[in-house]
Amino acid sequence: MKSRPLLMFTICWILGSSCAYFASGTKLVMIWIGLSLLLAIPVILRRKTWGLVLMMWLAILLSGLYWEWKEIRNVSLLPEEFQQVILQQADGLNVQAQGKVVSSVDVDGDRADFEVELEELSSSVVVGNGKGKEQGKVTHLSERVLVQVKLKVQSDQQQAGKWQRGDYVKLSGTMVKPAEARNFGGFDYGKYLRTQEVHWIYKVKGLSGVQCKPPASWSLGHILRWNDQVRDSLGAKLDLLFHEPHAGYMKGLIIGMQDDLDPETFRQFSQLGLTHILAISGMHVAVYVAVLLFILSLFRVSRERALTIVMVLVPVYVLLSGLSPSVVRAGVMSIIALYAARRGILKDGMNILAASALLMLIWNPYYLLSVSFQLSFLVTAGLMVYVPLLQPLLRFMPQRLGAPLGVTLIAQLVSFPLTIYYFNQFSLLSFAANFILVPVITFLVLPLGTAALIIGSLWNMGGRGVAWITECLDDITFWLVERMNDYPSFVTIWRSPSLVWIVMYYVLLYVLLYLARSWAVGRTPPVMQADETVLLGDYKASGKKISFPNSEKQRYNLVMIPVLASLVILMIFGYQPERRNGTGLVQFLDIGQGDSILITTPEGKNILVDGGGTVSFRKPEDAWKERRKPFEVGGKVLVPLLKQRGIHRLDAVILSHGDQDHAGGLQSVLDQIPVNAFFFNGTLAGTVSMDKLLSTALNRKIPLYAVHEGMVWSPDELTRLDFIYPQTTQEEQEMLFLEKNQNHASLVFILSMGGSRFLFTGDMDKAAETALLDSTFASPSSKTTSASPKLSGSKVLPYLAAEGVDVIKVAHHGSKTSSSASWLKAWQPKAAVISAGQNNLYGHPHAEVVGRIKDQNATIYRTDQQGEIQMLVKNGKIQIRYRILTKS
Repeated sequence: MKSRPLLMFTICWILGSSCAYFASGTKLVMIWIGLSLLLAIPVILRRKTWGLVLMMWLAILLSGLYWEWKEIRNVSLLPEEFQQVILQQADGLNVQAQGKVVSSVDVDGDRADFEVELEELSSSVVVGNGKGKEQGKVTHLSERVLVQVKLKVQSDQQQAGKWQRGDYVKLSGTMVKPAEARNFGGFDYGKYLRTQEVHWIYKVKGLSGVQCKPPASWSLGHILRWNDQVRDSLGAKLDLLFHEPHAGYMKGLIIGMQDDLDPETFRQFSQLGLTHILAISGMHVAVYVAVLLFILSLFRVSRERALTIVMVLVPVYVLLSGLSPSVVRAGVMSIIALYAARRGILKDGMNILAASALLMLIWNPYYLLSVSFQLSFLVTAGLMVYVPLLQPLLRFMPQRLGAPLGVTLIAQLVSFPLTIYYFNQFSLLSFAANFILVPVITFLVLPLGTAALIIGSLWNMGGRGVAWITECLDDITFWLVERMNDYPSFVTIWRSPSLVWIVMYYVLLYVLLYLARSWAVGRTPPVMQADETVLLGDYKASGKKISFPNSEKQRYNLVMIPVLASLVILMIFGYQPERRNGTGLVQFLDIGQGDSILITTPEGKNILVDGGGTVSFRKPEDAWKERRKPFEVGGKVLVPLLKQRGIHRLDAVILSHGDQDHAGGLQSVLDQIPVNAFFFNGTLAGTVSMDKLLSTALNRKIPLYAVHEGMVWSPDELTRLDFIYPQTTQEEQEMLFLEKNQNHASLVFILSMGGSRFLFTGDMDKAAETALLDSTFASPSSKTTSASPKLSGSKVLPYLAAEGVDVIKVAHHGSKTSSSASWLKAWQPKAAVISAGQNNLYGHPHAEVVGRIKDQNATIYRTDQQGEIQMLVKNGKIQIRYRILTKS
């Protein structure tokens, strides 16, 4: 085995940084002591020298200290007075600022985003111990903020598009803290921005709050400014050469601009694990380097000079392609490899990879948290380590088929753990899609698209001709991707695995491939060299083959079978959802201004009640305000949360009523997650989105159940749902009818689970509450049925409300049109959950409703203040936790 001190140093550097990320203070010191003792073991056993172990220990220590130093410095530089005032005001603090634009400007719909390095900040805050307010002013700042400018009219887009990196700006707006994750396991935008060393968002309303002027003198920043201009120019040229959706696709493929990529195209590629094609990566850099070397060879440029020229040109391509971690990694590796080739040194690929990683992490340790960085380096290292182990197993294939097959298979196996950790899904067709499409895109589409761009810059008609050929290949690619996505059952959903699971996966995979390789090499007949002894006589004449000794076969089988079994068990364990062990879980998700509740029963059944939804009041003439990738709560929040929690299938979706803030997000759910049954209130809302939702359910052959009072459903022995509203006649039960007032027709049910009772009310109004309290029912049968006939007889309260409920989901987000005093008194809830959006336009929850709930001595939980609220239910006891700790 090769001695790779640089590789060992880099691995230990990553280990030290990781320890500092996961732990701090005394815990981190204890980890360092433990690692020091572990490193001493090889020396004691005389397997390693003190020098190598000392180097590894220093790498762990230095990287950890470097991370801690970076963390200490990665804080806002704003004075404490400013920060306190900002945090005290819900809408942020009005401030005036000056600074320099340090990023490209992204104009998307009615918003322009860019980063500014603030140099001066002023606002009216109390400074020092003065009696009144003075004009607080801070100069000599170096605070990077994300600026979001709200555009008021369409012409503002053109004006904002003129702003560039390096411009000096004066701003007038408000500063707010970035949003933190509001659901357990949800995306933390504030934490993400912190890795970019951004701690505040500066919001500006209209162009009147922005004064912009170009820089007065040249600086190094002009290189990036020029780079942005060239990228924009190339993107505009691709827009002229290609039609949509090809233009957005080719911009991502050639110059790394993904902003204009069709969202549906991206979703389909993502479903098949093909998103790496849509971003500039090592594949693109390798093609770029190979083409340059080939062109230089045609001009008879000497090898040394060609390597030097390409070394100089690689950074240019890295700049033009957007500086993503994957392309930076490939660029650094290419430069090191080209230099090594020119000098005839450092020819080991793993050392080159280690040097690239070390340089990037020293430059910016937060690269370690980048998904792109992790996937890029891990897959590259995996190809170097695992492909040689796999090659002997593919000797029965022709080299031209076996080599790409092995590379594709290893790339899929190595990227699998990170894919399911971050994206929580894996398509069983991913291998086939990558094996078929990656060569086509790499060796045909990418070169042709680049040729179209180059030719089109000189001769427009010629460029269009090449672009037409490229579009034909794109159409074939899109068609194949679409056809493969016609089989959603091949997409598997995985909960995010633990770090221990990921490490065990890689270890078992390596051991399995190592044993398989040893077995394959051992059973392959030896190749006889010219000077080797050749068997003669009777043995040769008999035609017998030299076979692998049976004892050796048995020995490998005895080891391989347990390793393979361990890997299979590990995969099964990783795929299974979290075990409930007789404990139920009710999760009130924070999806903004809307409702969505995930119920997991003690036996692991999953029920989703409502799905939230993005409500838009946009007029047709304001279509220009639409973003390229509009925010949709179902696809952006709800579905990722369900997948992250390992929800492979929903046993039921219960839609309380057809309003957008309850039904809108369910479209993405039905599109991406299998559903066994769909319960709704038996009415039509008369909206396009609701009609589409029901059509999707029918097309996917999901059973639809129109629910009415008296129906009972028990998903398992410890869980029961009693539906008590809406009230319907026999005629209404047999047909669907249009109901404009969906709130009044909200589906209401009682969940009895683990000895506790929950009342779910949708958006029911006071009229529905009164009607329900005055209605009559017979005592429900203990027999579970999905379509009981209407029952009649005694009042509802004696058998359903007499014992009260433990938790009530407050109707209509706490609107004063619901939750009357008589309603709350009838159910006597011990706790009340209000699902409302933070700083919502409606003022929910209303103070009157909050007062009525307090009059019942019920504890109030609010998603707008506490984020997601989870209730663990077992043996009549409820344990509650919430994502955001409220200030006392």
